[in-house]
Amino acid sequence: MVARVLRRIELPASSLHVQPPGGRTLVNFETNFFTTNDQPFTRTVQLLGRAVQLRIWPTSYTWHFGDGESVTTESPGARYPDLEVTHNYLEKGAYRPRVTTTYTAEWRVESGPWRPVAGTANIAGEPTDLRAIEARPTLVGYE
Repeated sequence: MVARVLRRIELPASSLHVQPPGGRTLVNFETNFFTTNDQPFTRTVQLLGRAVQLRIWPTSYTWHFGDGESVTTESPGARYPDLEVTHNYLEKGAYRPRVTTTYTAEWRVESGPWRPVAGTANIAGEPTDLRAIEARPTLVGYE
């Protein structure tokens, strides 16, 4: 019953951050991805007339890069220069990367012992627009 509640309550979707910023990256360049959704939180729900506390935390992140490739990590990624989740786009074009967060939880009634909730809940984040472009080298000063 608690597992069904976990999958029905509103859980936060992770916001995807991409570096370099501005919606553009380069082909064959380590594009960095991260989210700031990595903190545990609690919710209280009513079940059979009793207040049930849920302690919920993200346990994994599935990064969908928009080009058919994806990877699952336990890390929420990190801002530059700590490149934890990166992806190289091999062709120029428009992509819609997103991240899906998997939540795990424990529950208790009043001040009773914490018990694990069976299963997990997956929450898909909104995709963001990203364009991979090709850079053309230019010789600017030669002696």
